[in-house]
Amino acid sequence: MAQSWRERATTVFHCEKQPGVGSRGMVVSNHPLASAAGAEMIAAGGNAVDAAVATLFALTVVEPMMVGIVGGATMHIRTADGTNRILDAMSAVPLAGRADMFNPVPGGALENYETTDRANVVGVNSICAPGSLLGWTEALKRWGTMSLDEVLQPAIKHASRGFRATPYLHECITGAAPDLALQKEIAAMLLPGGSPLKAGELLVQGDYAETLRFIAKEGVGALHGGAIGDAVAAYVQKMGGALSKEDLTAYRTKEREPIRTTYRGWELIMPPPPAASGVHITQMLNIMEAYDVRGMGFGSPDLVHLMAEALRIAFADRAEASGDPDFVQVPVALLTSKDYAAQRRALINMQRTQAWSSGIKQGEGNNTTHMTAADRDGNVCAITSTINNTFGARIVIPGTGIIPNNYMHTFDPRPGSALSIAPGKRVTTSMAPSMALLEGRLKFALGLPGGKRIFPSVWQAMMNIIDHGMSLQEAVEAPRQWSEGPTLEMENTYPESIYGQMRARGHRVEVLPHVAGGMNGIAFNDDGTMTGAACWRADGHPVGVSGGLSRRGARFWPDKPRD
Repeated sequence: MAQSWRERATTVFHCEKQPGVGSRGMVVSNHPLASAAGAEMIAAGGNAVDAAVATLFALTVVEPMMVGIVGGATMHIRTADGTNRILDAMSAVPLAGRADMFNPVPGGALENYETTDRANVVGVNSICAPGSLLGWTEALKRWGTMSLDEVLQPAIKHASRGFRATPYLHECITGAAPDLALQKEIAAMLLPGGSPLKAGELLVQGDYAETLRFIAKEGVGALHGGAIGDAVAAYVQKMGGALSKEDLTAYRTKEREPIRTTYRGWELIMPPPPAASGVHITQMLNIMEAYDVRGMGFGSPDLVHLMAEALRIAFADRAEASGDPDFVQVPVALLTSKDYAAQRRALINMQRTQAWSSGIKQGEGNNTTHMTAADRDGNVCAITSTINNTFGARIVIPGTGIIPNNYMHTFDPRPGSALSIAPGKRVTTSMAPSMALLEGRLKFALGLPGGKRIFPSVWQAMMNIIDHGMSLQEAVEAPRQWSEGPTLEMENTYPESIYGQMRARGHRVEVLPHVAGGMNGIAFNDDGTMTGAACWRADGHPVGVSGGLSRRGARFWPDKPRD
């Protein structure tokens, strides 16, 4: 009998959550009420797209720190005919944006986008033109079966009646409290009596419920050209921000061809630029393909070191060539080629880490959410959405309950770089809603939040399944690592001895309680069922739909009268 991954592993862990199983459908998100909202659509006869959009709207209520209708999204949708589509609904620089509109911190590191007054982080000037509502509603119109009013009902209910805050939400409010206290409207909502909303307390969002009701009635135009959009633009302009009504009416989503690659006989399908994920996951898989990853064993010193070097190589290239392809030439073919991976691989020293520069020469926030939905007909959605940092711009648009994004923080405030500010330029993202096929059959779909740590975490989950033979639940909960520069971040669930071994190879190890956020996904089983999994790093819950209608011809009452 073949060895299990546990028998080969240096690092052994145990899952904290249980997976869910369904035969008619599966929805997994980072909040139980949002997953339940999506499952309700499937139970009512809808498909995975209906479920996904209902889940996303519900998440704007129950995860207000992570996602909103004035945000951005990367949407990976696989329809029942086997076609994979990427819908780019990422936020864009306002048309009034300028490369020199902020004052960068003098002498800051290249990756440091901080400004002297934090204007690109907090407040109206940090807001980019949103695409999330447009993306969600477009997906519903093109591939869904239900009305916008129908899929909005769970979100409206939770906003108007309220829901109980989780410890996770309380911690997020606590961490953002100094900024939230700067605006009376959001402080009244999240800091009642001057203190962060406590776990178990009711959060009612009456203004936001009315906003959602208006959108249910008027459609997407309520924000993009209608009264809600007018209120957003008027407030931003009044407070000195750049976002205008024209930004809301001019924005369009873009459908893009996904990145496809192969790894040990599997086919991986991922987002293309402006998402950096598909390019660099492919690059790292190409590097790893020449090594006996399975034989090394999960969490072994050699494998941890090798993965850290692959990460550093990818991030060195990401810094040199990454961005909106309408503004920056991204050398996708080169970065994703097997030959280029072989060139980079040849420079790796297995005994010692090194500083990596890019192998090519040419001239984001951590807080997001992800959800995955599938139905029995083969429709699958993996969608990552965000308002960037926790609670986005950390304000509420008065009278609407909307918490807008602060995506301007993801652009370089210094002119002259690939990621400098330009009107209409889309955010470069690490979002990685991904799917994997084996012998032509879809086997899993997954994603997560976590800024620059998103695509490295997806890459690790892929290897956990493909190389180590883990279940989906094990793959999403497994200890993670991340490295962009000299620091190697490692979760505190690795064995204590491995941190010293990594330091001996020159790594500057930082031990953390978690790396990136709550991953969730769906595995597609040979018997036709679906297994949903969510990890311990967020409030994730899988909700499966099984059962079905009665057998044809069944009757409750017999033909003959009862005695």
